[in-house]
Amino acid sequence: MAGQGEPCAGPGVLGFALIILCTSSVSVTLWRIQQGTPQALEFLIHPTVWLTTMSFAVFLIHAERKKGVQASGVLFGYWLLCFLFPATSAAQQASQGDFQSDPFRHLSPYLYLSLVMAQFALSCLADQPPLFPKRPPQANPCPKAGASFPSKAMFWWVSGLVWKGYRRPLGPKDLWSLGSENSSEELVSQLEKEWTRNRSATQRHTKATAFKRKGSHNKEAPEMETLLPKQRGQRGPLLRAIWQVGRSTFLLGTLSLIISDVFRFTVPKLLSLFLEFIGDPNTPAWKGSLLAVLMFLSACLQTLFEQQHMYRLKVLQMRLRTAVTGLVYRKVLALSSSSRKSSAVGDVVNLVSVDVQRLTESVTYLNGLWLPLIWIVVCFVYLWQLLGPSALTAIAVFVSLLPLNFFITKKRNHHQEEQMRQKDCRARLTSCILRNVRTVKYHGWEGAFLDRVLHIRAQELGALKTSSLLFSVSLVSFQVSTFLVALVVFAVHTLVAEENAMDAEKAFVTLTVLNILNKAQAFLPFSIHSIVQARVSFDRLAAFLSLEETDPGAVDSSPSRCAAGEDCISIQEGTFTWSQESAPCLHRINLTVPQGCLLTVVGPVGAGKSSLLSALLGELSKVEGSVSIKGPVAYVPQEAWVQNTSVVDNVCFGQELDAPWLETVLEACALWPDVDGFPAGVHTRTGEQGMNLSGGQKQRLSLARAVYRKAAVYLLDDPLAALDAHVGQHIFNRVIGPDGLLQGTTRILVTHALHVLPQADWIVVLEDGAIAEMGSFQELLHRKGALVGLLHGARQPGDGGEGETERPAGAKDPRGSAAGGRPEGGSERFVKLVPEKDSAASEAQIGLPLDDPEGPGQPKGKDRTQYGRVKATVYLTYLRAVGTPLCLYALFLFLCQQVASFCRGYWLSLWADDPTVDGQQTHAALRGWVFGLLGCLQAIGLFASMATVLLGGIQASSLLFRGLLWDVARSPIGFFERTPVGNLLNRFSKETDTVDVDIPDKLRSLLMYAFGLLEVGLVVTVATPLAVVAILPLLLLYAGFQSLYVASSCQLRRLESARYSYVCSHVAETFQGGPVVRAFRVQGPFVAQNDAHMDESQRVCFPRLVADRWLAANLELVGNGLVFAAAMCAVLSKAHLSPGLVGFSVSAALQVTQTLQWAVRSWTDLESSIVSVERLKDYAQTPKEAPWKPLTCAAHPPWPRRGQIEFRDFGLRYRPELPLAVRGVSFRINAGEKVGIVGRTGAGKSSLAGGLLRLVEAAEGGIWIDGVPIAQVGLHTLRSRVTIIPQDPTLFPGSLRMNLDMLHEHTDEAIWEVLETVQLRATVASLPGQLHYECTDQGNNLSVGQKQLLCLARALLRKTQILILDEATAAVDPGTERQMQAALGSWFAQCTVLLIAHRLRSVLDCARVLVMDEGQVAESGSPAQLLAQKGLFYRLAQESGLV
Repeated sequence: MAGQGEPCAGPGVLGFALIILCTSSVSVTLWRIQQGTPQALEFLIHPTVWLTTMSFAVFLIHAERKKGVQASGVLFGYWLLCFLFPATSAAQQASQGDFQSDPFRHLSPYLYLSLVMAQFALSCLADQPPLFPKRPPQANPCPKAGASFPSKAMFWWVSGLVWKGYRRPLGPKDLWSLGSENSSEELVSQLEKEWTRNRSATQRHTKATAFKRKGSHNKEAPEMETLLPKQRGQRGPLLRAIWQVGRSTFLLGTLSLIISDVFRFTVPKLLSLFLEFIGDPNTPAWKGSLLAVLMFLSACLQTLFEQQHMYRLKVLQMRLRTAVTGLVYRKVLALSSSSRKSSAVGDVVNLVSVDVQRLTESVTYLNGLWLPLIWIVVCFVYLWQLLGPSALTAIAVFVSLLPLNFFITKKRNHHQEEQMRQKDCRARLTSCILRNVRTVKYHGWEGAFLDRVLHIRAQELGALKTSSLLFSVSLVSFQVSTFLVALVVFAVHTLVAEENAMDAEKAFVTLTVLNILNKAQAFLPFSIHSIVQARVSFDRLAAFLSLEETDPGAVDSSPSRCAAGEDCISIQEGTFTWSQESAPCLHRINLTVPQGCLLTVVGPVGAGKSSLLSALLGELSKVEGSVSIKGPVAYVPQEAWVQNTSVVDNVCFGQELDAPWLETVLEACALWPDVDGFPAGVHTRTGEQGMNLSGGQKQRLSLARAVYRKAAVYLLDDPLAALDAHVGQHIFNRVIGPDGLLQGTTRILVTHALHVLPQADWIVVLEDGAIAEMGSFQELLHRKGALVGLLHGARQPGDGGEGETERPAGAKDPRGSAAGGRPEGGSERFVKLVPEKDSAASEAQIGLPLDDPEGPGQPKGKDRTQYGRVKATVYLTYLRAVGTPLCLYALFLFLCQQVASFCRGYWLSLWADDPTVDGQQTHAALRGWVFGLLGCLQAIGLFASMATVLLGGIQASSLLFRGLLWDVARSPIGFFERTPVGNLLNRFSKETDTVDVDIPDKLRSLLMYAFGLLEVGLVVTVATPLAVVAILPLLLLYAGFQSLYVASSCQLRRLESARYSYVCSHVAETFQGGPVVRAFRVQGPFVAQNDAHMDESQRVCFPRLVADRWLAANLELVGNGLVFAAAMCAVLSKAHLSPGLVGFSVSAALQVTQTLQWAVRSWTDLESSIVSVERLKDYAQTPKEAPWKPLTCAAHPPWPRRGQIEFRDFGLRYRPELPLAVRGVSFRINAGEKVGIVGRTGAGKSSLAGGLLRLVEAAEGGIWIDGVPIAQVGLHTLRSRVTIIPQDPTLFPGSLRMNLDMLHEHTDEAIWEVLETVQLRATVASLPGQLHYECTDQGNNLSVGQKQLLCLARALLRKTQILILDEATAAVDPGTERQMQAALGSWFAQCTVLLIAHRLRSVLDCARVLVMDEGQVAESGSPAQLLAQKGLFYRLAQESGLV
C-alpha cells in the first residue's frame, strides 16, 4: 500500500470533490426536468460524461497508489485535457454574462476549472514512495522512480547529477544503483533461456531435415548434417532470442518515433499556411500568431516523443550489451578443448569489446532501414500537393541512383569484413606478444613483431580507407539526390508548364520538405553502414556461440564420495580425441582406481599423460567407452593458472575462508616463506597471469587451491615440474604422498619425477596414447618393460623435480630479505590472514571499486582515470597526427561547400521573389542553371571535405597506433609486470577502434553541423534582424547547457572505459582457466563475478545515457524557441518583409534547433571519444628501455669473439623503492667455460640472467663481455649475441618455421638439421604442412614437452657464443633430457654456457658451480670441491639424494 502522505491523498480528495460536483450538476438538471423546466440535452450529457471520466480517474488514482506508482503520464495527460475544456467554458460564460439568471450553472465551470487546475498542478508533482516497497531500498537509488511526469518527459531528474558533475569530478559514490530490470542476473537469464530454446528448436529442425534427406539420399546425409548447422543454425536462433527479449521496449520506442514523425510532418503544413498569411495583407494578425504558436508546439511535441524514442532504444542497447556479454562469458566457460584451440584470447576480447558494442549500437539504426522510406513517400505527397505532376520527375532521380548505392553497400560490406579479419589477426598477435613479452625481450624480437603487427595494421587500415571513401560517396550521393530532386522539380515546374511560376510558398515549403527528405536520405546510409557492421559482428558472435561445448554427459560424475574399497574412478574401453576432426589421442583405455589410491602416470613426451587427465575431466571428445568419477574433483594443470586477485582468494577459490585450514595448506605447499615476504601477506595481489609470482610460486599456489578444496579426487598434472628438489620433496611428503594432507583421497599424479614411483600404490605407463603397462612399482620392475626403459634412460631415478625461477617482479620482498625462513608461531601466521585495515581487507577480497584504489600489494600500473575536461593538448596531439596542411585544407573545403549551400538557398529566395509577368518569370532559366551549378559545387565540396576528414583520421590513427605500439614495446619488463594485460589489450582493441572509426566520424559531423549553424545564423540575421534579440539569449542558454553537460559526460565516459577494462580482463582470464573452473565446478561464482563487473560498468553507462537525453531534450526545447521568435518577428514585421525573405528565415530557423543541438552533441561526442587519444598516449611518458640500436656502440662485430663474462661488484633492484635483489656479485667466466648456477628459490639465480640480458639495469657495478661493458651495447645487439632457453616454452601464432627462425635468417636445411638434433624431425614431418604447420595461440596444439624441444631447436639455430639455460629441460622426460644434454654438449662445445638449475645433477658436469644465497655468491668452485667443502652446495645435494 502506498504511503498516505499529503501529496498522495490530495488527488484522491480533489477527485471525490469533482465527482460530487459532477453528481450535483446531473442531479440539478434531473430535478429541473422533474419540476417541468425544459433543459437542453447538453446540460445532462456533459456532466454525465464528466462524472464517468472523473470516476474512472479516481479509480485509476487509487489503483496506482496501491501499485506504488509515484507519477502517472495517463493522469497528467487527462488533467491537461480536462483543464482546456473548463477554461473554454468559463471564457464563454464570462462573455455571456447574465449571472443572476442561473448562478449554479455559471459557477460550475469556475469550480471545475479550479479543481482541475489543482489536480493538474498535483499531477506535475510526484507522490510519496510506498511505505512498504516490494524491493529492498538501494543505497543510492535512481531518482527517476521518484520524479514527476514532466520531469520524466524532459529528463529534468538528471539535472542533479549533471550539476554535481559540473561542480566537481564525479566518482563512483555519485552514481545511482542499478535497477533490477537492468541487472545482469535478470537480463542474461532471459536471453540465455530464449537462446537455448531457439537453438534447440533449430537443431531439432536440422536433424529432422537431415533425417528426411538421409531417407532419400543416404550418401549425402553426412555432408548435409555438417552443412546445415553452419548455414541455418547460427544466425537465426540468436536473432530470434534477442528479438524476444527486447521486442517490447523496441516496439514502444518505435511507436514514440512514429508519433514524433507525425508532428515532424505537421510543421511543413503549418509553414505553408504561415506563408499564405504573410502573402495575404488582409489576414488578421492573430492568425499569424496562432500559426507561430502551433509551429512551436508541434516542434516541442516532436522533440519530446523523439527523445523518448531515443531513451528507450538506448536503454535497450545497454540491456542487450549486458545480456550478450553475459551470454558470451557463459559460452567461454563451456567451450570444448577443440573450440578453445580455434579461438584465441584476443578473439574473445575483440568479441566483447568491439563486436558486442557494434551489435548493440545498431539497434538505434534499425528503424532507419524502413522509416526514411515512409518519410520519402510522405515528402512526395507534399511535393505533389505543392507542385502537381512535376513531383513525379523526382522518382526517376531516386531510381537512377539506387543501383549505385546498392553497389556501394555491397562493396563496403566486403571491405568491412576484411577489416574485421585483419583486426582479429592483429588482436590475436598483439595479445600473444603482450602475454609473452618476456620471451620477446629475451631474444630481442621486438622489431620483428612490430613489423608483423604493422603489416597487418596496414592491411586493416587499407580496408578501412576504402570503406571510408565508399561511405563518403554514399553520403554525397544521397545529398546530391536531394539536390537533384529540387533542381529537376523546380526546372520542370517552371520551364515545362508556362503558367507555373515559383513563389515563396512553393519554394520554401518545398525546401522544408526537402530538408526532411535530406535527413531521411542521410539517415539511410548511416543505418545501412551500422547494420553492415553489425551483421559482420553478429555473424561472428553467432558463430562463437555455436561453437562446440564440453559434453556434460561425457563423464558420469557423482557428487557423493565413494566408500573405502570402492572404485572411485573407472574408464572402460575409452577412446578419446581432442576434436571430432582429429585422430584419437587415447586408444582403448581401461583403468579403475580404487578409493584412496595414489596412482602415478608416466611416459615419454607426447604419450598422452595430460590427455588422460583431460579425458577424466570431460575436456576431450569421447569416441567410445565410458568414464565415471565419484566425489568432488580438484585439478592442478601442468601450466599453472592464477587469477589476478589476492593469494587468499586464489586459494579459497570461491569457498568460505577457513583460517586454520588455510594456514595448514599454505605450510604444506611451502608457501608461507613466500607469503611472509609479500607486501600484504596473503592479501597481496598476484598480478595479471600471476605476473608478480615466479613459475614455482604459481604452481604451488595452484596446488594449494586444489588442496584447500578438500575434494575426494585429485588430478595432478606434473605439479613437481616447476619446483626444485628440496621443495618438490617437501610437497610430495607433506601433500601428495602416503603421509601427506591428501592421504585417504584418490590421487592421479602425472609426473616425470621417477624417484616418487616407489611410494605410489599403482603406476600406469603410457606410450603413443595407449596404456603400455600398469601395476605396482615392484611388479613393473620384474617385468622389465616400458617403465624399466624410462628408468634406464633417466640414469638417476632419485632425482627431484625441475627448477623454479624466482619471482620476476623481484626475488626479494620489499623488506629486503630473501623469501627464506618461515615465521615462527601459529599466532603470527594467523595474523597475516587479516590485514591491518578492514577496508583494505574488503577491497582485497571483494574486488576493487570503480575508482580502483590501490589495495595492498596491488601492482602500481592500474588503469588510470583522468578527471575534468579534456585538455587542449589532447586535441593538438590528434590534429598534429592528422597534419596541419590537411586540417587547413579540410576547413577550407567545408567553408567552400557551405558558402555554396548558402548561395543556393539565397538564390532560391530571389527566384521566389521574382515578379510574375503573364504567369511567367522572365529569368526562370537563368535562375535554374545557377541553382543547379551551385548545387553541383556544393556536392563536390562536400565529398572532398568529408573524404579529407576521414582520410586524415585514418592517417592520425595510423600514427597514434604506431606510437602506442612503440611506447609499449620500448617499455622495460617491469612495466608489463605492473600493468594488467587487460588494460593494454583494451587500448589495442576498443580505444584503437574508437580512434579508427568514431573520432573521424564525430569530427566530420561536428564540422558539418558547425558550418551549417553559421549558415543558419547568417540567414536568420539577414532576413529578420529583430531575431538577433532572441538568438543571443538562446546562444547563452546553449553554452550553459553544454558547459554543464560536457564535464559530466566526459568523466562518465572515462569511468566507463576504465571499468570495461575489468570486464575484458576477466573474460580473458576465464578463457585461459576454463578447464580449472569447470573441474572445480565453480562456474556459478565466476558467472556472478562477471555479472558484478558488468553491472558496475553499466552503473556508469546508464547516467551517461540519460545525460545525453537531458541535453538533447532541453536543447531542442530551447531551440524551438528560435522558431517561435523568427515566426513572431515575421508577424510583427509583416508589412516590411517579402514572402521570399520570410520563407528563407523561417525555413532556416526550423533547421537551427536540430543543427545546433547536433553541433553540441557532436562536440560532446568528440570530446568523449577523444579520451581514447588521451588513453593511447598514456604510456608515452612512462620510463623506457635503453636504445635498441644506439648510434655509437662499444661492441663491434663480430662480438663477442670469445664469450668471456665478468661481473664486477654487480647489483640490481627491480623497482627504485625496493632493496637490492642481487648485490656485490663479482666473478669471471672464462671463454668456453660451462658454469652452473644453483641456489634455493629467491636466491637470485635468474636475476643474474636478467641482468646479463639487461632486462633489469644494474643498480651498481656492471657486467663486461669480452672486455666490453654491456651497458654501452645496444639492447638488440646484446640480446642477439646471447641465447637463453627459458623455463616456460613459448610459441607464437604462425608457422613452425616462423617460430624457429623469427628473423628469417636460416635455410630449411638448417632448420631440419636442428630438428633432427632435438629428435623432432619425425614429429614435424608427420604434421600437415610440416614446417608450415600453423601453431595456435601459445602453441596449444602441441604438448608442453614438444614446445620445449622446439624452443631448444630455436636456440640451436642462433649459434651464439654465450648460452643461458634457465632449467630448459623442465618439461621433458628424463630419457629425452639426457639426449638433449648430449646434443647441447656437442652443439655448444666451444661456447660459454650458464646453466641455471635446481636439479643439481644438471650441473655435475659443469667446470664450475656458483651457489647463490640471498642475492650473493655464497660458494664457487668445481662440483667436487663444493661437495668436499660440505657447505650449502653439499646440503642441496643431500636434499636431492645425490650424496
